[in-house]
Amino acid sequence: MARRPFSLTAYLALARGQDRLVTEAVNWPARPTGPVLWLHSDTRTRLETLLTLIQRLRLQRDDFSLLLTCDSTNDGGFALNGHPVSAPPAETLSDVHRFLDHWRPDVLVWAGNGLRPALIHEAAEARTHLLLVDAADVAWRQPSKRFLPDATAGALSLFHNILAQDKMAALRLRRLGVTDDRIEVTSPLEPEIFPLSSHDGLHEELTAVLAGRPVWLGAHIQRDETDAILRAHRRAARLAHRLLLVIVPADAEDEAFMVEQCHEVGLRLARWDNGEMPDENTQVLLAADDAELGLWYRLAPLCFLGGSLAGNTGGQSPMMAAALGSAILYGPNVGRHLDAYSRLVAAGAARIIKDMDSLSAAVSHLIAPDRAAAMAHAGWNVVSAGAETADLVLVQINEWLDAMEGTR
Repeated sequence: MARRPFSLTAYLALARGQDRLVTEAVNWPARPTGPVLWLHSDTRTRLETLLTLIQRLRLQRDDFSLLLTCDSTNDGGFALNGHPVSAPPAETLSDVHRFLDHWRPDVLVWAGNGLRPALIHEAAEARTHLLLVDAADVAWRQPSKRFLPDATAGALSLFHNILAQDKMAALRLRRLGVTDDRIEVTSPLEPEIFPLSSHDGLHEELTAVLAGRPVWLGAHIQRDETDAILRAHRRAARLAHRLLLVIVPADAEDEAFMVEQCHEVGLRLARWDNGEMPDENTQVLLAADDAELGLWYRLAPLCFLGGSLAGNTGGQSPMMAAALGSAILYGPNVGRHLDAYSRLVAAGAARIIKDMDSLSAAVSHLIAPDRAAAMAHAGWNVVSAGAETADLVLVQINEWLDAMEGTR
């Protein structure tokens, strides 16, 4: 290992000085047998993203166990898809050693720009394989103790490989002394997308029934968004009189309410769950059961993603819509997935709307096949780039796990 930077040496010395004289017992379960894959993130969202990648890894192999830690947790932790998530150990060498001696992780995937230099250094000393992913062009952070020196450069130098979100993030890493052979410029990490299925026969049948009619989709529409969606459709239909809106409610129990709203706005309705097929006079097709959502995404070149115009749900991920070839419209309430929407907007794959008027104008403008197709293509490029990053992460993990076979 290269000579340790002075700042990291000083950091570790102070971390040792903070060791507590009396240490509380930690109630951890027994370490599982076999390799332990440790996933750590500075945010819950990034950890959720990493966990979706591991779902694909599980399809390839099952010879490892998972350990999950996150900075954004309380002392009690939480669970993701049935996996317990705990806080990482405190940045004191006694806490770090106790944690590493118990779990003995073989591979560590560290996500984001939050660093814990003592933990990273001791993991490297224990010969854990270290991979840093989703390094962004933002300031690096370490636990906020003012008297601790900035050990960012030293901590970064310990990772075997670092995946930077873009060229600017890579430049920031180089300025901190990370060598080019350890940096790979990728796209931001995206959740693994398992595309919704669609019945080919139904797709062909509906394509024939609609006979080239322009179609747009309202996916997982909230009750409070219904009136704005329907009125925007009625206005847009004045310019495209054959325009069809497919609505999939967020809650199937809102079907009766949405039927009533359609009648109130004056739109002719067909109800998919009642076995009704849209005819030339149908203006709205209501599909209360979202079992066919994959079909509607593939059928509609343009969609509005619900939960973003009203309510406080934080919106829904736009990546499934982008993966299935739909141009995307969304409202301002997408805080849970803001990064994903921002990347799609930057690529020209999504557009924000603020109310019924702007939604109607956007539908009228973007329902043209060439415009929707250009946005859909841009969205697919974003999804594909994220998938390539996921492949790089999984290849590296697989290589390290393969190298450990037969050594235990």
